[in-house]
Amino acid sequence: MRSHTRKIDKDALSAIIFLMVSLFMISTSVHVEPYYMSCDVSPTNYTQNSPFGNNLKSLLESLWSNTPLRQGFNSTVFGNSPDQVYGRALCRGDVTPEVCRDCVQKASQEIMTVCPTQNAIIWHEFCQVQYSYRPFPSWDAYTAMFPDSNNNEENISGRDGFVVVLKNFMNSLSDKAAFNPSNLMFATDKTKISTNETIYGLVQCTRDISQNYCRTCLNNVFVELDGCCKYHQGGTVFSRFCNMRFQLYQFYNEPTVNGNRKKIKVAILVAGATTSVLVVGLAAGCCVTRRLRSNRTRKDEEKSRSTLLHQLANPPSVDINQEGEFVSSQELPFMELATIKAATGNFSDSNKLGQGGFGTVYKGILSDGKEIAVKRLSRKSWQGLEEFKNEVILIAKLQHRNLVRLVGCGIEGEEKLLIYEYMPNKSLDLFIFDSEKRAELHWDIRLNIILGIARGLLYLHEDSRLKIIHRDLKPNNVLLDQEMVAKISDFGMARIFGENQNTANTRRVVGTYGYMAPEYAMGGLFSVKSDVFSYGVILLEIISGKRNSGFYLTEHAQTLLAYAWRLWNEGKELEFLDPSLAGSCPMAEVVRCIHIGLLCVQEDPEDRPNMSSVVVLLGSESATLPEPNQPAFSIGRVVHIEPPSSTDHFVNNQATVSSISPR
Repeated sequence: MRSHTRKIDKDALSAIIFLMVSLFMISTSVHVEPYYMSCDVSPTNYTQNSPFGNNLKSLLESLWSNTPLRQGFNSTVFGNSPDQVYGRALCRGDVTPEVCRDCVQKASQEIMTVCPTQNAIIWHEFCQVQYSYRPFPSWDAYTAMFPDSNNNEENISGRDGFVVVLKNFMNSLSDKAAFNPSNLMFATDKTKISTNETIYGLVQCTRDISQNYCRTCLNNVFVELDGCCKYHQGGTVFSRFCNMRFQLYQFYNEPTVNGNRKKIKVAILVAGATTSVLVVGLAAGCCVTRRLRSNRTRKDEEKSRSTLLHQLANPPSVDINQEGEFVSSQELPFMELATIKAATGNFSDSNKLGQGGFGTVYKGILSDGKEIAVKRLSRKSWQGLEEFKNEVILIAKLQHRNLVRLVGCGIEGEEKLLIYEYMPNKSLDLFIFDSEKRAELHWDIRLNIILGIARGLLYLHEDSRLKIIHRDLKPNNVLLDQEMVAKISDFGMARIFGENQNTANTRRVVGTYGYMAPEYAMGGLFSVKSDVFSYGVILLEIISGKRNSGFYLTEHAQTLLAYAWRLWNEGKELEFLDPSLAGSCPMAEVVRCIHIGLLCVQEDPEDRPNMSSVVVLLGSESATLPEPNQPAFSIGRVVHIEPPSSTDHFVNNQATVSSISPR
């Protein structure tokens, strides 16, 4: 036996080890609990013996029993309107037909047992199953889900080189899956990050969407993966249309490159006689994966950055169509670096407007005399690079009087630049939180600013062709033009919603303490109502001249919201007014605005008005206002936060909520 094993070459031994690892993975993973199950809210629930329930049962059985599933994907419809049911099943592209069928069967039985709703989805490691009373692409855009296994991955500290390689690798792998000629929309690969370290990745899309939409979905998934897991040794993100995972060990089944059947046959024969050796090998492999930590070389890091920037710069201008797909456009030109340098005096300190976490903002004057503001992202700000892409793609074609206009962008070498229309009065916070400048804001100016912000948000939420949630609305991100017209800026954290999508959830909580809605800060749940909360805080700050964050340092109350609520209940709401406005404004109008502000910051999102209602209420003296409920006085204890900067006009502060403090 010993002489026989000596004759097995390295390829055969690798085949043995991988065979046993694969069998071990499959045998221990198929029968575990689902990663995630979502029983979505729908118009009505169904009963087991109803026409819809019977159609659903037949559909789920057909998903795992039909021949098409042998290719790893099955999309079908069962029954007739109004009880028609749409369903689909997707298996991970590397599993066998038998594993696929077993996984889909188990998932179908679970989802039928647990979910009484007409929309539902379940994710297992090797498959996902979903059904709905509507065709899928018309009712869902993008929602990310995270398995609990992400929390078990060890952290990687001080590994910026690792993060750069991971981003570049997953970006390349996404292209490979989306535009693969085989049309399987599935890809696995690996890349070296050092002599002893390898990243293994897997991406996949459902096969009933276009290639461009697949790529868009994977881009969104990667933003979530970047937020939750880029400093971990592994991570997984699921969505309805695409999935993504990476690890520092090989977790997927890879076809044998060497097709020599004799070697494979020998490998299989020897596998049965060398189980004990393989167990030792597996244990050693587990130890090795824990030691896979070393810094990326400078040369590889620079190469990865250069590749990613090159991909960002192509095509030269971008847009999003109504289906959410990336397309070419001439709406947003890329400017030459030489032009931008000339406009800003080579980024002279004398032209500096502000400094923030992701870079510096400069004033510039183009050759035609047009004034611009240039945000120069930090060369090492790879998190800022994601916000750069988001802002370029998102607001290239948004046009509204109360939104700051992005007029161009530039990428050259390590430079990442965003060019905006210039706002001579800078940002709102410089006025309302400065005792001298605040006196310049008469009531009419403040009311116009309040109305302007509301109209800008209404456009984002309801009137633009995309439903957009800003997620980081604060006075720093409200700019003022020469006529003191308010313009919402900084869409780096914004998210696009589908036509019928109302809420989304994320593990990556971004925003600024004091302006985040409680459901977002504590649970990652955001919607148009989380923007309404932020708006309500700003409205109360404009009226009072006081900052919500840090208000606990005063003797009045724990927060500005608590102070406003206390005065409202005591009938002393006029004491909330900025003293510089005393006697110079209509009191009934002030009280009405305070009332609207309190409606916007109510704890339950359902109790808050939408922005169309806010605009109507602000513009009408006769409209009846409902009584507000108690606002959210505390949004949690923040352990990592970049404090607001009075000069941070175009950059985002971020906060990660670690634990929740009771009110």
